[in-house]
Amino acid sequence: MKGRHRNVRLIRTRHKVLPDPRRVVIKPYLPGEEILVTGASRVERVLDRVMAIDEAEVSDILAEVMKAFASRHKRFDDILEESFERVARYLPANCQPSPTRRLLIGAYFIHEYSIEAAALFNPSMVPAPDQSGLGASDKRFIMSLRGVGEGHISSIEFRSGVVDQHGNVTFDPVSPYLLPGRRAAPMYDKRRFQDKLLELHADNDVSRAILEALPAAFSLEQLEDTLRRIAEMGFPPAMSFETQKIVHMYASSNYVMTFPSESVLSERLLFPAGPTESRGMEDARFVRFQDDDKSVVYYATYTAFDGFQILPQLIETSDFISFRIATLAGKAAQNKGMALFPRRVSGSYMAITRHDRENLHLIRSDDVRRWHEGAQLAVPTAPWELIQIGNCGSPIETKEGWLVLTHGVGPVRRYAIGAMLLDLDEPERIRGQLREPLLAPAEHEREGYVPNVVYSCGGMIHQGQLILPYGFSDQGVVIALVPLDELLAAMM
Repeated sequence: MKGRHRNVRLIRTRHKVLPDPRRVVIKPYLPGEEILVTGASRVERVLDRVMAIDEAEVSDILAEVMKAFASRHKRFDDILEESFERVARYLPANCQPSPTRRLLIGAYFIHEYSIEAAALFNPSMVPAPDQSGLGASDKRFIMSLRGVGEGHISSIEFRSGVVDQHGNVTFDPVSPYLLPGRRAAPMYDKRRFQDKLLELHADNDVSRAILEALPAAFSLEQLEDTLRRIAEMGFPPAMSFETQKIVHMYASSNYVMTFPSESVLSERLLFPAGPTESRGMEDARFVRFQDDDKSVVYYATYTAFDGFQILPQLIETSDFISFRIATLAGKAAQNKGMALFPRRVSGSYMAITRHDRENLHLIRSDDVRRWHEGAQLAVPTAPWELIQIGNCGSPIETKEGWLVLTHGVGPVRRYAIGAMLLDLDEPERIRGQLREPLLAPAEHEREGYVPNVVYSCGGMIHQGQLILPYGFSDQGVVIALVPLDELLAAMM
């Protein structure tokens, strides 16, 4: 099916990635922790009831649980045991449940969460780290997706596949299982920590005392030990409490998530694990970044949402097995839609952003996690984008310049995708742009969770074609193919 721009062919492929409510992950489930009139918590009451079950009946109930759920999850026994360990502290000190009862207790404190039950959209595509075993003209890719489940909580999931020399896209089979990963604390950088506390209005005597007691790089254990000692230094209780709360919040928002190396890519799920993203990890824009020394790392900027405010954060990985999550700092690291360039330009990291909510800005930094300098790049001018514009992923390097896919919001809040071309050496200079959309919602793409929207978080170029995955109406994902020479010519 042809696209919208009259001078550029755009072919929608046969692929359509749709939400699958069967994709479920196990999450902890703890009844409300309010204290009942008896003085016991609800968790303790549930434990009392399970402990009162006859041992023979325990085996029968557990057998039913295993029959219903074990085939839906890898290592379900281990999941139940881990769940038991989370609530074991509520049992009396002398209570020693049997192995079977331990698993049954664990089953009462978990639930399944369907990560795509509401929506699946906003894809980002990058070349995969491993390109072995392919034909000379083939390219293996990784595609991230934003899944939305109950309560409009967003998580990041993955697909993989291959694009051949003709632009034919083949997706790898999707595993029926999901894994939430293992979380660990990183090493913290004191300078970055201090910068962010300043932004969070927590630069005071308490925070300065905390940081002065820590080395230039410190662990979570060192931070916790320092916080315990700060409580003894006689600071005003209210200031000390509020400052330590902010320090804990920021520290908890930075972590490492690791998956088993033998897991399949489509099983790995980045589910909200920090306080700033408790209500969602939104719109990850992945980019394969090659530094000046030829080393390669994958970055993704995404929007963390806690139910009240948004905050841009950074994902860093080299293998899509271990992911470092970090909070971005600086006046330019605000709002949604930040996308990194795939390499340094004139020695600096660069990014496209929309930190004023309406216009595109070009920002640069010598630290990928701190962004202070920026200048306006483009403002809405065409009728189809007059409400606001933004990027649709990281700039893509071509021989003619940096290809920036954009999105614009027009009448009746309809989203469309456009494009502009920036100079390779001076990206602040726009060499050309489309005056009408490259892609707008087709009639069959207008209905969904959020109607009349097409949106992408990034595509890639292969064998002279732009491979553009895009979400339609937050309902699913389509892959489109665009001849690069036609797109560049239309902009120039």
